[in-house]
Amino acid sequence: MNDIGIKARLLLMTLIPAGILAAAVGVYFSWQHLGDLQKQLLERGQLTAEHLQRPATEALLAGQPQRMRTTLANTLNYQDVRAVTLYDADNQPLEHSGPQMLAANRALPESPLAAGTGLQVRTGERSTRFILPLQASPELLSAAERSDLEADALIGWLEVELSHGNTQLRSYQTLLTTLVLILLGLLITGLMVSTMGRHIIDPIVEINQAIARISKGQLDVRLPRQGARELDDLAEGVNTMTQALQSAQGELQQNVEQATEDLRQTLETIEVQNIELDMARKAAQEASRIKSEFLANMSHELRTPLNGILGFSNLLQRTEMTPRQIEYLDTISKSAKSLQDIINEILDFSKIEAGKLVLDNLPFNLRDLVEETLTMLAPAAHQKQVELVSLIYRDVPLGLSGDALRLKQVLSNLLSNAIKFTHDGSVCLRVMLEEDNDSSAVLRISVTDTGVGLTEAQQKSLFRAFSQVDNSPTRQAGGTGLGLVITKRLVEQMHGEIHLHSTPGSGSEFWFTASLNKSSQADDDLPNRPFEGLYAGVFEPNPLSRQALLHALEDLGLQTRIFSTLSSLDEAVLEGGPSAPQLALVSSESPEHRLTDSLQYVQRWAGHGCASILLVNAVAQPPQLDQLPEGRCAVLSRPLCMRKLFRATGQLLQPRPSALPDLPAADAEQERRANPDSVTILCVDDNPANLKLVETFLQEMGTRVRAVDSGEAALEVLAEQRFDLIFMDVQMPGMDGRQTTEEIRLQEELSEQPATPIVALTAHALAEERRKLLKCGMNDYLSKPISPEQLRESIRKWTGQDLGTEPVAAPTSPPPAAPPSNPVLDHEEGLRLAAGKADLAQDMLDMLLQNLPNDRQAIEESLKAGDQQRLLESVHRLHGATRYCGVPELRRRCLQAETRLKQNAPADTEIQQLFAAMERLQESLSVQ
Repeated sequence: MNDIGIKARLLLMTLIPAGILAAAVGVYFSWQHLGDLQKQLLERGQLTAEHLQRPATEALLAGQPQRMRTTLANTLNYQDVRAVTLYDADNQPLEHSGPQMLAANRALPESPLAAGTGLQVRTGERSTRFILPLQASPELLSAAERSDLEADALIGWLEVELSHGNTQLRSYQTLLTTLVLILLGLLITGLMVSTMGRHIIDPIVEINQAIARISKGQLDVRLPRQGARELDDLAEGVNTMTQALQSAQGELQQNVEQATEDLRQTLETIEVQNIELDMARKAAQEASRIKSEFLANMSHELRTPLNGILGFSNLLQRTEMTPRQIEYLDTISKSAKSLQDIINEILDFSKIEAGKLVLDNLPFNLRDLVEETLTMLAPAAHQKQVELVSLIYRDVPLGLSGDALRLKQVLSNLLSNAIKFTHDGSVCLRVMLEEDNDSSAVLRISVTDTGVGLTEAQQKSLFRAFSQVDNSPTRQAGGTGLGLVITKRLVEQMHGEIHLHSTPGSGSEFWFTASLNKSSQADDDLPNRPFEGLYAGVFEPNPLSRQALLHALEDLGLQTRIFSTLSSLDEAVLEGGPSAPQLALVSSESPEHRLTDSLQYVQRWAGHGCASILLVNAVAQPPQLDQLPEGRCAVLSRPLCMRKLFRATGQLLQPRPSALPDLPAADAEQERRANPDSVTILCVDDNPANLKLVETFLQEMGTRVRAVDSGEAALEVLAEQRFDLIFMDVQMPGMDGRQTTEEIRLQEELSEQPATPIVALTAHALAEERRKLLKCGMNDYLSKPISPEQLRESIRKWTGQDLGTEPVAAPTSPPPAAPPSNPVLDHEEGLRLAAGKADLAQDMLDMLLQNLPNDRQAIEESLKAGDQQRLLESVHRLHGATRYCGVPELRRRCLQAETRLKQNAPADTEIQQLFAAMERLQESLSVQ
């Protein structure tokens, strides 16, 4: 209705009531007229039948019905009469005029029933029939001299049919006339209303047009009088408004002209400034690019000599030196390590600014990562007497997939900053689960310290590059000021965000979120509650460390009781009985006692059958700890590591005939992990030399080793025996390392066994090959040649067993970095690769030379047959054997050929160079 104009509304207001009234009157009078027509039809039929009644009766009494033929024919001339029929008393037609009756079934009444009836009217769709009984009246009987009939006897029937056509036509005419009159009346009404409404609409339209012109800026428009009081008032108001707008426009135009002039001058000034700013921006961008390139190039250039400093410092530390030389060398190593950290930060920042930093997506164990980070930073915290604690909530998934190295870098930056600015108190790392679904998890990791705190001004500049909290000349903390900037960028690349809450003098809390994928390959492999039913007493005065310790003991299944003093724990141990603790965990020092006091208690408890774990704030054990009772006490450094706690607890609480008879027997898996000597390792390599070397290294470390030369053999051995760790060669004939690993993981899933750590061993890998190895189910990756230190660190990482360190005798005078005298055969390099074992070095060289003709034949056959895969396997096999022998030229040629083959590039030249290196090696040996 809002879209309908005034004229239309006037028409509707007039035509709708008039139309309703006219329709009602027309319907009423039409209905009356139609009723009259129907009534007239009935009357005509009745009159016609009654008019023919007497002559028809006389003709029937005279027995001459044919006399009615002419009369019946003349009756058809009457209005609406269609047909007339004369019947006898038995309903048999005697005379008929007109067409056949329209009614299909004429059910006339029988004589006995119809004798006393009068006129009958039967109406159909197209006609109406009038049936009149013919009776012999007394006077007609006497006139006809009929004595055989009784008075009023039924002698026949007269039927008259009247058509409805004329009546219907008149009805239609009536309706049409009524409709025409109604429409004519509405038309006349509409014309009158339209004419009268024009006197209202036209002034309104004129006013509207004037307003439209005014809105377009034509302020000289004036409206005349409109001939109606209300419209005149409206026109006068519009004229007044127009005059006011015209006055305001003049003032506005003057102001606009003045403002335009001012703006023009300002724009000219801004344009000049924009040109200067654009030139300055381009210069700044170019300077930033040059700076980033310079930092990246200088970082790489600095790392090369720095690695040499660190490497030779490490070698020099293995020689015999005076205490002053050891002190000087230690200072050199620490300074070089600090310089290396600064260079790494600058290099990372340059990569981030250039957009070239890409995060890996590899499986890792979250708890191991956190504990490794805390262990690395523990010495700095212990030096300042700061308590370093980690709390990982139980609902946090441990098996995750992401860039473990960068996540560890984020944690290291936050923790090192917290330790740096905390002079007493504690630094606590908490890991909580914020969001969880089937495939990923969002973690909330916070680092809380009790340090000096930060002001609001310091917080605003904290995440800016090359800025530090304390820039005064007397500042104590060093660094580049890039740590938190790199941390923020790394967190953002992990689809998270980092925040800070700090109060000066009350400490700080840094927390960030990280979205990581879940991975079953890095799930926790420690047994679930292995020491269920055992009882432990705990004395730990620090609340945070106590909470972390209780959390770890509950995961091991130990029932714990907290003691507020060492004397109360001593009383509980000495009382004995079922409530006496079977394991005591004691802080080495507290405000109430010293280390010597703890040692006295531990020695007394050992005599009463209670094992002890002493918690110290030092990475290296103090000399006083050498007097601890062997086999009844273990020393663990804080912050506490779950694997070390499990191993120490297993060693102390393992069943003995004389003590702890009621302890539950540990299964084979727990026993292997509880006893270092029982660490079992499976080595898989198709090269006999490589297999012998790794087997020799592992046996000398005290492990039990099983060596097999194929993936099929490894599966057969694993079906019979479980191992703590598997070293797997990657490329082997038949089932290679990837296929074997996938089959092992499948069998473990089907049997619901815990996953055995698998470490890949390969002589050469392209950049993307490590990702493929870890994706197929392997846990780690080592490049050949493998050193004992690498094997020892891998065993410690994946089994929790620290097999100790073995001093390596360094040469009295380190050889200079000059090219070897014989690039074909280098005995000193072979001796170094065999960890200083001359016999092993000679065995490795003999095995290489013995298989050299077969390896050449296999390469030539593969090259001749065009079998690229077999050729790659043969070259890889030879390359793996050269990694443990002093044959630098042959090793280099193998590396070049394998690289070309893995890139699917032609390698004919490299293969021929490889053959030439084989011949030179054999000639060199024959000369010797």
